Formats: sequence, C-alpha cells, structure tokens
Amino acid sequence: MSKKLQNIKAIQQMLDGTHKFQTKKTVGFSDANSTAKRNERHEVGDIWEETDSATGITYVIEQREGFRIKKTKNTDMLQQVRDEIRSFPNCRKETCTCVGTHPLDLKMRNVHGMCFDCTIEMEHELRKSGKYDEYEQTKIRENALAWLKSAERDVELLRETYTSAAKFVSNGDGATETWTSKMTPEEFDRTIQDQFNKFKENFLKKLNGEITDENN
Repeated sequence: MSKKLQNIKAIQQMLDGTHKFQTKKTVGFSDANSTAKRNERHEVGDIWEETDSATGITYVIEQREGFRIKKTKNTDMLQQVRDEIRSFPNCRKETCTCVGTHPLDLKMRNVHGMCFDCTIEMEHELRKSGKYDEYEQTKIRENALAWLKSAERDVELLRETYTSAAKFVSNGDGATETWTSKMTPEEFDRTIQDQFNKFKENFLKKLNGEITDENN
C-alpha cells in the first residue's frame, strides 16, 4: 500500500474514532491501584471506601453474601436529612404508630410537630388537667403573629413592585420598553406603609388585650 493510501486510511480511522492512538488505553498507577482494590477479597460484613479515578467520587462498599452494595459516601447523611424533614419530633415514640402519609398528619406536623392522633391525645390530656384554655390562647397568639409576619413580607413585596421601574422586551427585534414606577418610595411610605403601620399597631394592642373592639 502506498504511503498516500496509508495516510488516507489513517485519516478515515481518526474520523471514525478507531485509530490506534484513539483507542489505546493507558493504565496509570491509580487505575492499577483501583483495580487491585476492587479485586481484593472481602468477608461478608466488610465495609470500605473506593474513589473513582475518573470522577473523583468516593463510594462506600459493603460486602454481602454473594454481592456488594455500593453507595456514595454522603448517602447516609442525605438520608438522615430526608428522615429529619419527614419526622414528627414531638410524637411520643413509645406509643405513636404514625407513618406520616395522611394529609391530617402532615398538617399537624407543621403546627405541632406531631401527627394527628398524638395531637388529639395531647389536647385531651390538657383538657383533663385544666390547661387547655391557656394552651389554646397561646396557639391563637402564635398563629396571629405568624400571620402578621406574612403580612409584613407582603407589604415589602408591594414596595418593591410599586417603587421599581421595569424594563421589557417589546418585540421580536429586541427593542425594549421601560415602565416607570407607580410611585416614589416617599409616596409609598406616606400611603401604604403608613396605613399598614397603623393597622399593625392596632392589631398588636388587640392581641395583647390593651384595647377591645368596644374601644374603637
């Protein structure tokens, strides 16, 4: 075969990805070390770590009877976080049988940190001990303050929306259109913010029992 044909053949192989320089595998020390580690004999119950030389990811390997379990090193930590998010920390562990899938359980977890059945049991015991009214008033106050906090965030969102200019792309050519703000920050403070501050002050006085509806 002429040198010219050999060059054409080599070019074609490179385009196909089959040239010997493209398919040749170089085994370094780390690869050989990883291979030897994978081939080590382990007893059932052995746990060890292996790092993938290509990705740098470290895996935890556990030897079972006839097979191995492989998982990333932080899998257990992530699972602990997931379990904590799904948990009901205030349930009585010795009696609670909740699996945490019913909508009522999820609702009570957000409010009390316990499932629905445990909430009912807790409130029943409070009634028997004569402490339920105090508990109820505390929950009402907590809910009211949480609502007020949410209202404050809404006012801040209104401030940003009403006092900020906006820029939009108005057509396919990329032309932009700028809309001016609806009011200045000073105007916002004199109207919406001032009204909300008065409402908040009155709201807290009612919540603290300083004034009643008859006083207004």
